[in-house]
Amino acid sequence: MSNQIQLTSENIQQVLAEQNQDKLILLTFFSAQNPDCMAQADILKSLASSYESHILVATVDCDMQQALASQLAQQIGLQALPTLVLLKNGAPVDMLPGAQSEDDIKKALAEHLPKPEILLLDQAKQALADEDLNTAFAFAKQAYDIDANNTRVKLVLANICIQIQKLDDAQALLDSVTETEQDAYFQNLHAKLEQAKQAQESPEIKMLSAALESEPENDDIKLKLANVLAEAGKKEEALALLLSILKRDMNFMSAKQDFLEIISSLPSGDTLAVSYRRKLYSLLY
Repeated sequence: MSNQIQLTSENIQQVLAEQNQDKLILLTFFSAQNPDCMAQADILKSLASSYESHILVATVDCDMQQALASQLAQQIGLQALPTLVLLKNGAPVDMLPGAQSEDDIKKALAEHLPKPEILLLDQAKQALADEDLNTAFAFAKQAYDIDANNTRVKLVLANICIQIQKLDDAQALLDSVTETEQDAYFQNLHAKLEQAKQAQESPEIKMLSAALESEPENDDIKLKLANVLAEAGKKEEALALLLSILKRDMNFMSAKQDFLEIISSLPSGDTLAVSYRRKLYSLLY
């Protein structure tokens, strides 16, 4: 269900009184004849997307719903268009008359919405549901940077780290969870992490590692081992092997392409990606 609704005399009681009691309602008075209303409508559309789980934008079209608009205007003392009224549990908690910037509205929302880290966590969960792991990681990491002691944030971030094969980071997050907070979700993640670790010790990795020990300068073995390591989530080891190949031969088979693909698979701003991208540039330039 969309969190943007056009109010009418038929649905207003249901929208404002019966539904969405878990959301902050942004009641906005709108007229297509007013440029400020049009501009604010675009802002509210963006905010509705950003705060999807927490707000409902309910629009009164003053051109199309004149009787309803007049009735509500008298009740709240409407003096300007646009006007934004914030309602919580069916009661007004704030009113913003006149044109408002996005920052102005966000400041008002911050007074009545969950903490920023919880909002970011919700965005991370939505990105996870959309199978956008890198975006999910970015949101969850921001939430963790705000409150590194929040166990729910730790667990969601650990879950994402397991899925993008940042297993050392996932282990550190799970290790920081106190025993009293190790719930069923924690136990599930702990089991997933152990399974992921076991996958990193495959027979093929062991075989190629042994072969490389016998022939430490064999770039063909290095390339094969690097690809297997990357698939198992050992991306730092894979990048190190590929870089050692590129230092000797920048055009060796698929080494450069594989190197770049591993970097692109890492989350935006990841320290490992930044470090190895710089190392590659130093070879190129």
